[in-house]
Amino acid sequence: MSSRRDRISSRRPAGASITRSTSTILILLTCGVRLVSCDARAETLASALSRAYLGNPDLNQQRANVIARDEDVPKAAGGMRPKLNASVNGGGQFNRLRQPAGRDRNNARVYSGEQVMGEPHGAALGVTQPLFDGWRTDNSIRQAEAGVFAAQATMRLTEQATLQNGATAYMNVFRDKAVLSLKKNNLAVLEAQLRVARDRHRLGDVTFTDVAQAQAALARAQTEHYAAQATLQASAANYRQIIGVEPERLEPASTVENLLPTSLDEAISIAVVEHPGVVAATRQVDAAEFGVKVGEGALLPSVSANIQVNQQYDSFYGIPGTRQFSAQASGTINVPIYQGGVEYASIRQAKAQLGQARFNVDVQRDSVRASVVSSFGQLATAKSSIASAQRGVKAAQVALKGARDEAELGQRTTLDVLNAEQALLNARVDLISAQRDRVVASYAALGAIGRLSAERLGLETPIYDPNVHFEESRSKWIGLASPIEK
Repeated sequence: MSSRRDRISSRRPAGASITRSTSTILILLTCGVRLVSCDARAETLASALSRAYLGNPDLNQQRANVIARDEDVPKAAGGMRPKLNASVNGGGQFNRLRQPAGRDRNNARVYSGEQVMGEPHGAALGVTQPLFDGWRTDNSIRQAEAGVFAAQATMRLTEQATLQNGATAYMNVFRDKAVLSLKKNNLAVLEAQLRVARDRHRLGDVTFTDVAQAQAALARAQTEHYAAQATLQASAANYRQIIGVEPERLEPASTVENLLPTSLDEAISIAVVEHPGVVAATRQVDAAEFGVKVGEGALLPSVSANIQVNQQYDSFYGIPGTRQFSAQASGTINVPIYQGGVEYASIRQAKAQLGQARFNVDVQRDSVRASVVSSFGQLATAKSSIASAQRGVKAAQVALKGARDEAELGQRTTLDVLNAEQALLNARVDLISAQRDRVVASYAALGAIGRLSAERLGLETPIYDPNVHFEESRSKWIGLASPIEK
């Protein structure tokens, strides 16, 4: 019997050595140790976020929306710019002239006639220059500018969401790959455990129940392995949607806690001022205030100057060679008295929209405050979970070693060893998840205060500046090409 046990025990360390060597690799992987890779395709979290910052469709869509909103400013400025119109006319004209030619012998008046056919043509040029419009144009320009700034803040909100989603997708793939590696290693260990159990059963050292328990554990591990593969595929698909490429050779990532405020109160005070959602709501209040002033300007008089120049040829009864030139300068004062009440209704509506915009600021600030508290709480929980998970892994390793040693002496059953191996696997999965949660929570906390940006993250990518197009487009008087197309 002792010889049988010696043969069996000589096989056990092989499975144990596999477990120890694999666990060492996994500890290095999950603890975030950066290993030097010779593959140039290795992806870091910073490089992945740079890809998303440049090529994410949702973010590019918002940038295009801001570019479109930039054109509201020159459109509003056109209210006080001159209007120039030119017209050309031409056609055929037939005239019959009848004039007195004297009297006949009976003293009756005699008329002579002449038929004239001509092609009168000419051109006219008119210029209208508004001089005063109740400050509607000035207020419309300011309203459009506020709308542009609100659109820029909304774009910043999308930028934050893109970077946060990108970090989450990156860490999900990294976590799921590590979990899949654990599941795969667990399969190898359980397969070796099943072989040992069958060998010992043939030698009569264990019963068929032990073999069945090992088979059940292996079947469960296979199911978990397939589930881990499916989870990784889903995470990779989400990564491809956000980042734009397939995830390959992802390197461990670190948190951005160094960019966060030191206290929750400081974080809240920053968020209620700097968060893009609050900024966008504040700008919408500005736009609504100028909208009220635009409506009130419709009740004020307007003044404009007009110049009209007209040159006509062959226009005098169609007689060839005749010319007619006219020029006119005039001024117009329009005083609205009553226009059916439309202006008054528009003003009342604009005031109601202003009140709605002010309430929206309060809503955004409350939402941001709650988000900051929640994200900082999740970050603290993740940090605590890492510490407890690390202790759990160490304890599970000790428990597994003890279970195996005691099983060698017959004091533990195969089920005890399998349960200990499963407990160690779960502890390592919990540690990986906690490390992932800490990185993701740090990005969420930075986004909650409104400071999740490519500049603060130090991404090596060109920074998109929406003000470049805004400044160029606001001064354009003519032209079809957008400044961005140059």
